[in-house]
Amino acid sequence: MEKNAQPWLGKMQEKWGLETTRQVLVILAVFSLSGSSVVWLRKGLFHLLGYDDATPLWLKTITYILFIFPTYQSLLLIYGFLLGQFSFFWEKEKKMFRWIAAKFK
Repeated sequence: MEKNAQPWLGKMQEKWGLETTRQVLVILAVFSLSGSSVVWLRKGLFHLLGYDDATPLWLKTITYILFIFPTYQSLLLIYGFLLGQFSFFWEKEKKMFRWIAAKFK
């Protein structure tokens, strides 16, 4: 494990089992890109559906869960692939799906 100037980067590197600080930074970039993209897509989807301040929160929440959440998960994999960290995100996705499946058993 390489030594870095930022202790929090080292902690993340160790927690995620990564070899370099560069990998940590790329993974953080993937999370940032995915989050920013999903916010942009949500705004477009809600506009397309005609949602506004008067739209009930429960309807926005259901729409978010059904459309935006899976989109975010897909974007993590896409950006992860494009930035060379697909295997990291694929493992995280599988772990999350196992956790969700266990909640429904």
